[in-house]
Amino acid sequence: MDELMLRPAYANGAHAIGLVAAVMLLQPVAMLAQSHADAQVALVARAMQPGEVVRVDVLCACGAIAPVASTFGLTVPLSLSPDGTRWQGLVGIDLEAAPGTYPLVVHAPHLQPPFAHETSLRVQSKRFDTRRLWVGPEFVEPPAGVVDRIRNEASRLDALFKTITPPAWAWDGLFALPLATQATRNFGSRTVLNGELRNPHAGIDFSSPTGTVVTSPAAGTVALVADLFFTGQTVVIDHGAGLYSLFAHLSSMTVGAGDVVGRGATLGRVGATGRVTGPHLHWGVRLNGARVDPLSLIFATNEPPAQLTRGDR
Repeated sequence: MDELMLRPAYANGAHAIGLVAAVMLLQPVAMLAQSHADAQVALVARAMQPGEVVRVDVLCACGAIAPVASTFGLTVPLSLSPDGTRWQGLVGIDLEAAPGTYPLVVHAPHLQPPFAHETSLRVQSKRFDTRRLWVGPEFVEPPAGVVDRIRNEASRLDALFKTITPPAWAWDGLFALPLATQATRNFGSRTVLNGELRNPHAGIDFSSPTGTVVTSPAAGTVALVADLFFTGQTVVIDHGAGLYSLFAHLSSMTVGAGDVVGRGATLGRVGATGRVTGPHLHWGVRLNGARVDPLSLIFATNEPPAQLTRGDR
């Protein structure tokens, strides 16, 4: 069991204009927006639901300057694909985003004439699992003496997740699992602890023996190495463009703040530090403040490029 107790601010439902039906429930989704003479936009995702990552593929005659994308009131950083044929970016649908239709706008003000293209993220509802546990009171409420520490650590992480740096991944690598094992606790599940409903589980857990090596899922910079109250020995990787991975409950950490790591680099080893009842790895992902399923991130970055062809200018 673990409780991150983090709820980054997010524009839940701020632009929702109505409930829509599922497109392809729990199946890969690839939706092609209406084409523009100079641009096409595709949205690629495992599903259009809370907690999912959506990849935006943009094909345009934009030259060396990236077009601009925005949704949920946030800018979506776009980077050139490895083959140089398109611009790509990632959108996070927060764990508690309201179902509805959210506009996504792509525009290139530097072109003459400029273009602006609008499509939609049609977010459908999702039910997350609920489990009931009875544990000792020491695992329910933290001691009064650590309340200030908990607040300070939550503020520190919240500020970190709001920091936007240039993308380290730049689409030159795919995200992979940090452990060669299956996740044992699902993203978004809720726990009723001693009869009290707790915050949703904003990550996935991997049950593994103490000492199992944990590796980085993709390139990035180590943004935090710390022993935190809830998550124990914790490593946070900044992948750039507002994308962060958090690895919790480690028994040891083998990187330092500021280290540049590649996919597969050793970060530490599985443990049972922090507020847990047994050894396991917790992997959480924040994407521009949105709490998203790491498995959805793996899907979005590994899915082949959408089939797009650009019309002549």
